[in-house]
Amino acid sequence: MGNPYFVCCTKANSSDDDGLLEIIRENKRYFLDLPVGHTTTILLDNGYHKEHLEQEIELIEAMLSQRIKIEIAEKITPERRAAQAAEKPAKKGFVVIKKRWIVERTNAWINQCRVLWKNCEGLLATSEAKIRICTIRLILRRIA
Repeated sequence: MGNPYFVCCTKANSSDDDGLLEIIRENKRYFLDLPVGHTTTILLDNGYHKEHLEQEIELIEAMLSQRIKIEIAEKITPERRAAQAAEKPAKKGFVVIKKRWIVERTNAWINQCRVLWKNCEGLLATSEAKIRICTIRLILRRIA
C-alpha cells in the first residue's frame, strides 16, 4: 500500500543515506524483533547508494543485514521510454515504473495535506509530527 512505517526529517545538508541510517539506528529493535526468516524490503530511488547502506547496516548490527533488504528502483532508460512511446504513441512524457510508483503515490497523498503546504517549522520534530498526522489521516480514510 505504501504506508510509511517510520518518519525522519533531516537538515538540508544531510544526505538521503544518512537519514535512512538514522531511521534504522533509532528503530533497530523493530527489525531485530521480526520473526526469524522475515525480511523487510526498503524501496529507494537512485539518490541512495546501496553498497554503502549495506555496509553501514552491517556495522550497526550484523543481524540487521539479514533482516533488511535494500532495493533501488530502476531508472527510466531511453530504450524503455522509446518502447512505451511505440506501444502508446498518443501518450507522452511520464513513464510508470512499478515499484517506484508506490513511493511517488504515497508522497503525493501526503503532500495533499494542507498542513504541509510550506516547510516553515522551526523544529524537525514538528515536521515529523505533521507527516505522521497526515499518514494517520490517510490510513483512516482507507479503512472508513
